[in-house]
Amino acid sequence: MTDILTIADLGAEALHNILALSERTDLGRPLEGQGVALLFEKPSARTRNSAEMAVVQLGGHPLYIQGHEVGLGERESAEDVARTLACYHSLIAARVKRHSTLEAMTASVGTPVLNLLSDSDHPLQALADLLTVKQLVGQLEGARLAYVGDADNNVCRSLAQGCALVGATLNIASPKTYQLPAAELAGLDGVRQLADPAEAVEGAQIVYTDVWVSMGQDGEKAERHGALAPYQVNAALLAHAPQAWFLHCLPARRGEEVSADVIDGPRSAVWRQAENRMHSARGAMAWMLGIRP
Repeated sequence: MTDILTIADLGAEALHNILALSERTDLGRPLEGQGVALLFEKPSARTRNSAEMAVVQLGGHPLYIQGHEVGLGERESAEDVARTLACYHSLIAARVKRHSTLEAMTASVGTPVLNLLSDSDHPLQALADLLTVKQLVGQLEGARLAYVGDADNNVCRSLAQGCALVGATLNIASPKTYQLPAAELAGLDGVRQLADPAEAVEGAQIVYTDVWVSMGQDGEKAERHGALAPYQVNAALLAHAPQAWFLHCLPARRGEEVSADVIDGPRSAVWRQAENRMHSARGAMAWMLGIRP
């Protein structure tokens, strides 16, 4: 059994194994009679529903815990919260404000810890993204992706790491102040950052975006909208990639990062992508429990 905190930590073989498990519905009930703690410092419709159903499909009992119920890092340390949860559960999955919280948990218990989201990484989203790309394109190696908008976030970071591991190419288009740090891209083959969104999506099979203003960034709203307005994914931009599918991790803001005719149009695969959150969570948990394809 092992932890999943980032996509980069997995390596190519483990990543492919998880995706293979995600496509299977015959994994049995390895969590029969066992609990899985789902600790949420930040709310999420897709993460909670997908994680809970993944546990149920593996035969386990999911227990949803809100951050204020345990006072994570305030009433009790992350280490002691993890030690407590390990007394009752076979797996700990946490959606946290700071990645360091997850690192503290993994250092204090032998129970596997799964990152449901942190400030730096979102590995389960990337697993769902890659699973969706595989289904839409037919293969991951050589697949051509473009990410447009705010790139210095957990979604784009995990996606970039995943693309590099599976041999897909990823063009990232964003203003300079919203790019991933250059040092992070140094070891990611096939990933490059551009300023021009039209150049980035040219010939892409997948065009991906995310919200411009995430939770906790409301004070930056005007500044972000001003800088990112030229990076909206709309029909004019997709004209440069006429065969591309559109992806979005959701929730979406129609009229901001994406136009309604794109996200609600025939080339949008966002709901397949959302469903794949459940399948990829099931595959990830099965892999953490020692199951291999």
